[in-house]
Amino acid sequence: MIKLKYFQLTEDLKGQILSGQILPGEKIPSENTLAKEYGVSRQTVRKAIAILQSQGYVYAQHGRGTFCSELARHIHSSRNIAVVTTYLSDYIFPRVIQGIDEVLTGEGYSIILKNTRNSRSREARCLEELLQKDIDGMIIEPSKSQIYCSHTALYRKLEEYRIPYVFIQGCFEQMRDKPAVLMDDCKGGYLITKYLLELGHKHIVGVFKADDSQGQHRHKGYVKALQEAGVSYDPDRVVWFYTEDRSMHPYERICQMAVQGEQMDGVVCYNDQIALKVIHALEECGKKVPGDVSVTGYDNSYMANAGGITLTTITHPKEKLGEMAAGLLLSLIQEKEISGEGRRVVIEPELVIGNSCKDRRG
Repeated sequence: MIKLKYFQLTEDLKGQILSGQILPGEKIPSENTLAKEYGVSRQTVRKAIAILQSQGYVYAQHGRGTFCSELARHIHSSRNIAVVTTYLSDYIFPRVIQGIDEVLTGEGYSIILKNTRNSRSREARCLEELLQKDIDGMIIEPSKSQIYCSHTALYRKLEEYRIPYVFIQGCFEQMRDKPAVLMDDCKGGYLITKYLLELGHKHIVGVFKADDSQGQHRHKGYVKALQEAGVSYDPDRVVWFYTEDRSMHPYERICQMAVQGEQMDGVVCYNDQIALKVIHALEECGKKVPGDVSVTGYDNSYMANAGGITLTTITHPKEKLGEMAAGLLLSLIQEKEISGEGRRVVIEPELVIGNSCKDRRG
C-alpha cells in the first residue's frame, strides 16, 4: 500500500511539472504540506521526492527546500530547434540554413536563429541563453573550432537537459565523438593542390585560416599533395590568418610576396572569399591571373563566378549539408538507434574547374 502511495505522489508531482503547474526554479510544496494533502507519512513523501530527484525533475537546496529543475523546461516537445552559425547573412550560410529549414519545417518545427560572429564568448552566451529557452535540439557551427573549447560544461548541460545537438562545418577536438556533419576538408585541400601540381605548378603558396579546423584540415591536404609529388614543403610559402585579421592579412602578405619577387606560380586559398582578395592583391602588384599566378578557391560559392574570372574551387553542397544535419538531429530527437559511424557524416568534396588556373606544363 505504501508503494502505491509514493508512486501516486511521484506521478502527480511529475504531472504538475510537465504541465507547467510547477515551473522551473519554483519551490515545490514542503514535506509537511504534501504529507497532509495526500494523507501519507513524511517518509513516503521523501521517497517520492528522491525518485523525482534521481530522474532530474527536482533538486534540493539545504535549508531552503526542493525546487523544480531546468530539465522540466525541456522534457516536453516545444517544436523549436536552435540553429547557431558563425554568421547569418554572409557567404554560404543562408543556403545551409535553407537546407535545414526545408527539412525541419516539413516536420512541423520552427527555427530559432543565432549567430556568434565566430566569437567564443558570444558562442558561450548563445548557449547560456538557449539553455533558458524551450528547444528540442540544436544545430551549431562551432566558433574557432581549432582552439581548445573552454565552455564544454555548457554542452554537458545540454546533454543533462536531454537536448541533442549536431555540429556542422567543424568540431572541437575534445568533442570529436559528438554527432556532426562535415566536409572532408583534408581531401578537398589535397584535390585542389594536386590539380595545380598536375598542371605543372612548382611554387604553390597556401593561404589558410589558423583558428578553425577547416583551415587546418585543408592545409593538411595541401601538404599531403606536395609530399606525394615530391615537392618540398616550405613554411614560408604558407600564409596563416585569423578571424580578426581575415580582411587584410592575406591581401597584405600576398602583396608583400609579389613585391619582393618571391617565387609563386599558384595560390591555394582557404575559401572563395580569400581567393578574391588574393587575386585583387596580385593584380594590384602587376601580376596577371592566371597568366602569372593561378589562384584556387574553396566552397564553390556565388563568389566563384563573380567578375571575369571563374574560380577553380571545391564543391560545398550547402543545402545538402543543412538537410543532412537536420535529418541527423531529428533522428536523435526521436531517439532512433544511430551507430557511431552514422553519428558522424562526412561529405566527399569534388573539384570544380574554372578559368583561374593556367596549364604550365611545357
